[in-house]
Amino acid sequence: MSEPLIECVPNFSEGADAQRVEAIVAAMRVDGVHLLDWSMDADHNRSVVTIAGEPKAVVEAAVRGAGKAVELIDLTRQQGAHPRIGAADVIPFVPVKGIKLEQCVMLARQAGLEIWRRFGVPVYFYEAAAARPDRVNLEDVRRGQFEGLRDAVEKEPSRRPDLGGPGLHPTGGACAVGARKFLVAYNIYFDSSDVAMARAIAKEIRAASGGLKGVKAMGALVHGRAQLSMNITDFEATPLSQVHRKVTSLAARHKAGIAEGEVIGLIPEAACERESEWMRQLDGFDEQTKVLERRLAHPLAWPRG
Repeated sequence: MSEPLIECVPNFSEGADAQRVEAIVAAMRVDGVHLLDWSMDADHNRSVVTIAGEPKAVVEAAVRGAGKAVELIDLTRQQGAHPRIGAADVIPFVPVKGIKLEQCVMLARQAGLEIWRRFGVPVYFYEAAAARPDRVNLEDVRRGQFEGLRDAVEKEPSRRPDLGGPGLHPTGGACAVGARKFLVAYNIYFDSSDVAMARAIAKEIRAASGGLKGVKAMGALVHGRAQLSMNITDFEATPLSQVHRKVTSLAARHKAGIAEGEVIGLIPEAACERESEWMRQLDGFDEQTKVLERRLAHPLAWPRG
């Protein structure tokens, strides 16, 4: 592919109803856009979709997906362990080839404007696309989740959306649209059900608490096991092997160990460390389907919806 190539990884607040998720994914089918990955997580009530292709086409696909999510997901009837402010909760644009992060910022702004214009869903811009310094970090934008933000925008002008509003969409909430570098979503499961331990480790390693650079983390209980759910936002500065070593050391203090790991979505070739312990512990990791460059050569078929 000689043309500019971007990736987009929309996160939707539905992880239990396969029919709804398939309909959302199917709505994103646009000429010039490849479906690379999609997964559902019932525990977090969340789905993550990965698409890539020509920039304008990817923007259109993301906007259509947001519209279908707002049509099908009612946040007033929805709950999940994962923080969320919208039916189409997060839509990040990521440069892959022949395009710079600054250009992805402009694409994010275009997508946000279309989401507001077409569907009446207000938009917050985050990461590199942030219009304000206090909205660079997604966790600051999502503070209070849908319910808390819905109340806050009525009382605090500083919490109001960048586009649209001032109130949130009554059932679809708001959408956080951003531009960022490649992110690796990496989860670790412990041989323990001690969720307090997972949360303590999350606090110690996350960058916001003075931990590892580019690491966001939260602890949760999933299928009876303590889970450390992480986003590694700069794997060049902090390789996943370094994260794994640190977590292993911290878990040992609690007399716990790592049972297995998993990667949600795709991982670029540059982040793979094939001789490392963290990759050996991955559950069901298939390079043909989980490594970005390989998946680009063999994209998935779009669901019928």
